[in-house]
Amino acid sequence: MKYEPLIADRYYHIYNRGNNGEDIFKEEKNYNYFLLLLKKHLLPTASIFCYCLLKNHFHLLIKTKDINNNLSISQGLSNLFNAYAKAINKASNRNGSLFKDRFQRKKIESEDYLITLILYIHLNPEHHNFTDDFSTYKHSSFQSIISEKPTLLQRKEVLNLFHDKENFKDVHYSRKAEILDQKAEIFIE
Repeated sequence: MKYEPLIADRYYHIYNRGNNGEDIFKEEKNYNYFLLLLKKHLLPTASIFCYCLLKNHFHLLIKTKDINNNLSISQGLSNLFNAYAKAINKASNRNGSLFKDRFQRKKIESEDYLITLILYIHLNPEHHNFTDDFSTYKHSSFQSIISEKPTLLQRKEVLNLFHDKENFKDVHYSRKAEILDQKAEIFIE
């Protein structure tokens, strides 16, 4: 499979799952460790708009920074996933690939799709039956975006896409059935 290189100043949906359906987050502390690595390896070259970490897969919505070296964007993500896999392998006394493949990416071309993808990412825990209420799932950016606490997420930009915080919440609930009924392939093909 040929991968499109990541380029500067673009939105991307980044995702992957565990090899052979295996869990990639094996303990509660793994989620925080993944986020620490995200901060270390991704923030120099990209901004994070939202995320969802599920036991066996993850979704990130990022915007690459306007930098001259496009290769460093992909390299940062590669370093993140390699560092995480090595740590999990060591802690679990396992060998081999943790992730199914290289990280998947989909370039986001329109604001409508960008908004729909934010909804899809936040609704993902409910879609996969990890929770009955997506808004309470603790390994998603939903609560951080509606919070007033400091965050490294692009909270203001995300809320501006929805006009304000109240509309952000309302749209998640009003479009929930529509988003959950759509096939996942729309978001990850």
